[in-house]
Amino acid sequence: MQQTSDIRKIAFLGDYLPRKCGIATFTTDLRTAVAAEFPAMQCLVVPVNDIEGGYDYPPEVRFEIAEQDLPSYLRAADFLNITDVDVLCVEHEFGIYGGVAGSHLLALLHKLRMPVVTTLHTILSDPNPDQLRVMRELIRLSTRLAVMADKGREFLLDVYQTPPGKIDLIPHGIPDMPFADPNYYKDEFGVAGKKVLLTFGLLSPNKGIEYALQALPHIITEFPNMVFIVVGQTHPNLLRDEGEFYRLSLERMAKDLGVQKHVVFFNRFVELDELIRFIGAADIYLTPYLTEAQITSGTLAYAFGAGNAVVSTPYWHAKELLSGDRGILVPFRDAEAIAGAVIDLLHDEPLRHSMRKNAYQMGRDMVWSRVAQLYMKSFYQAGQDHSFVGRKSSPIRTLDEQPGQLPSLKLDHLYRMSDSTGIFQHASFTIPNFAEGYCTDDNARALLLSLMLQQSGHNSPHISDLAATYAAFINHAFDRKSRRFRNFMSFDRRWLEEVGSEDCHGHALWALGVCMGYAGHGGLHMLAAELFEQALPVMHDFTSPRAWAFTLIGIDKYLRRLSGDRRAHQIRESLTARLIQRYSDASAGDWQWFEDMVSYTNAKLPHALILSGRSMNNDPMLETGLKTLRWLVKIQTSDAGSFRPVGSNGFFQKGKERALFDQQPIEAQATVSACIEAYYATGDMTWEAEARRAFEWFLGRNDLGLVLYDSSTGGCRDGLHVDRVSQNQGAESTLAFLLALVEMQALHGALTSFREPPGE
Repeated sequence: MQQTSDIRKIAFLGDYLPRKCGIATFTTDLRTAVAAEFPAMQCLVVPVNDIEGGYDYPPEVRFEIAEQDLPSYLRAADFLNITDVDVLCVEHEFGIYGGVAGSHLLALLHKLRMPVVTTLHTILSDPNPDQLRVMRELIRLSTRLAVMADKGREFLLDVYQTPPGKIDLIPHGIPDMPFADPNYYKDEFGVAGKKVLLTFGLLSPNKGIEYALQALPHIITEFPNMVFIVVGQTHPNLLRDEGEFYRLSLERMAKDLGVQKHVVFFNRFVELDELIRFIGAADIYLTPYLTEAQITSGTLAYAFGAGNAVVSTPYWHAKELLSGDRGILVPFRDAEAIAGAVIDLLHDEPLRHSMRKNAYQMGRDMVWSRVAQLYMKSFYQAGQDHSFVGRKSSPIRTLDEQPGQLPSLKLDHLYRMSDSTGIFQHASFTIPNFAEGYCTDDNARALLLSLMLQQSGHNSPHISDLAATYAAFINHAFDRKSRRFRNFMSFDRRWLEEVGSEDCHGHALWALGVCMGYAGHGGLHMLAAELFEQALPVMHDFTSPRAWAFTLIGIDKYLRRLSGDRRAHQIRESLTARLIQRYSDASAGDWQWFEDMVSYTNAKLPHALILSGRSMNNDPMLETGLKTLRWLVKIQTSDAGSFRPVGSNGFFQKGKERALFDQQPIEAQATVSACIEAYYATGDMTWEAEARRAFEWFLGRNDLGLVLYDSSTGGCRDGLHVDRVSQNQGAESTLAFLLALVEMQALHGALTSFREPPGE
């Protein structure tokens, strides 16, 4: 059994200063406190970077992780193992780790040999399926769990069925500040002789500052010398998505209320020393948060522990911390109640000072030196638990026991092929071919890719702009009179046809459905919903099985957001019935297909049935999809074991010889996607192997042994001919490769992070 004296090296994993966020501050303070209290310990840091190039970290940072790069998590695990770290302390918050619901962190934890103590900064009472799955695996992989409030422990037991013996209750740490008269600090901020109401932290709408502003006119009537100080910059995510809209709206509100002379917005991230002085200058600290679902508030802990009199709405952490006459709770979204509580406290000086004293005394158990000791106790216990359980070191796995490496995502050619109108259809070598113009088919695929990139964390303003461009093209392609999409557009933006193909229509519906299924920009959702609703009904008249299949995939995504849409349900039932009937009519003996010809984008037909059968709980439909995909995979596997798609130079007519060339990238991508869907539906790793076989066609595992993916541009060559590869890198082929790569990366991440089949 590991003895406490064996712990010599501790690693801290999370955000870290100078990155500006609450988790970075917490990790830095905790590491500093542990290093100060236990100087014999080596305390190194592994931070997660949200920007390319990272930050200018101090020397204790030994290894850095790129937030969205799964391999960097695996390399970090190797680093921690190789450097003989005795305990890893993880700071967990949804949103700071890559992968779906932060699942990349799990991949790191799976590879570790040392015990893990995880601090849970957020514990959701109603997690979505991805969050629930990640949280349960995180709990399983953590040797011990640190929570900062009794409510967090309650959620771990009731929602996540956590073994009670692995939970440690450790308060949020605070600096050890003197119990001082606020007047001591007021001169520094030019508010001597005034009453100071303070709130601080990253600014966002859930903080409820507007209700504090609405309370000010009533407070000022009683205390004309009142000043309300709001300390903290706008939350980086809000700043990225909306700019300073929220802060500006608060400033306008203050002016409209006539209290602008009594309000100060201190718009920057303040360091600890300055923050202590702000807290020291406050007569009352205010947290008017809008909902109860906050298990921990570092800002409240700081103000409370410093001996501030606190007025707060009753979110979970505040209810717990302010009980026993240590603060005043007011209802949510109630400016009048806020005003009444502040006025009463300022009038009742004995009550205010008694409240301050009660808070300060309790805060002595929250100072960082005390918290460091509690964490060290948890580290020691984790070492004993780890040895007692006998957790094995991660075994060395052979190549067939682990997901293979994938190319890095490179979007240079996608950017080159796109302009302010959309994505060009074709290229002359690697140069966009203006003469061939644009088409809705490719812009729909490009919109799908941009949405998948955003969903997987590869997000940037450039990707968001591209998504808007591709969506605008689809919107312009839709003729609201005929309710059909046009397809081909010339370089000078003239439509070359009145009505596009049925497949083009299906592609557009597929992309629009995915727009609805993914969280993101509200304007894009609204446009997608409008177009989807208008364009869907004409599917009743279509005869193309591929258009049916594309539409079914879009309907599935659409219904995940708007599950009550009866018409969408009815059309899905109709289209799946038609596909099943096509299979029944065409299949016979060793021909297990929907038509008398295997032609193009073939795997989308079984893909649609697998996805729909799974969503509709229709086992016969699901089995038909799996059966036809097995048959398709079999006929598209060469004697050498490589993927060999049916050639477009003649296709494969029932009873005749199949065409071997020209092999198209879109066939490999469709097969990759269908096999991944089959894996999600069954958990059978055979489908993962088939997806990888089809993907490796791009990388040279094909009949000619030639690579179609161009790693120098990020583009893909247009096809495999009998004696060579095409040297042109058009939109369809490039999008096919990138879509396949993003899906393979997502599957790779799931297989690395979990030990059972992932949900979607």
